Amino acid sequence: MADAHDEERRLIHVIGRKAARRLRARERERPWFGLGAYGVVGWSIVLPTLGGIALGVWIDARWPSRFSWALMLMVGGLLIGCWNAWHWVVLEQRAIHDESGESADGERDE
Repeated sequence: MADAHDEERRLIHVIGRKAARRLRARERERPWFGLGAYGVVGWSIVLPTLGGIALGVWIDARWPSRFSWALMLMVGGLLIGCWNAWHWVVLEQRAIHDESGESADGERDE
């Protein structure tokens, strides 16, 4: 009798998880949801790059040298922004896998 009860609990848990996943998927089907994700990734690259340029221009104006600080800090900001975007995408990918019940190699955890 305990086995049937445990099986029923497991089935209820699986059905509840699938229903919750379906509701989350419906929320994400809105046409602007994907654009928001692209915007976050884009801004995470643009802001450090512009910050590096602004700081570089300020340094170049205060202490002139034969090296362009604006250019060097722009590249540094771009690298930091790309790392930031990559990190954010990896975290989102992990969250999606955790929600779907899949492991990193694509197999089901059930």
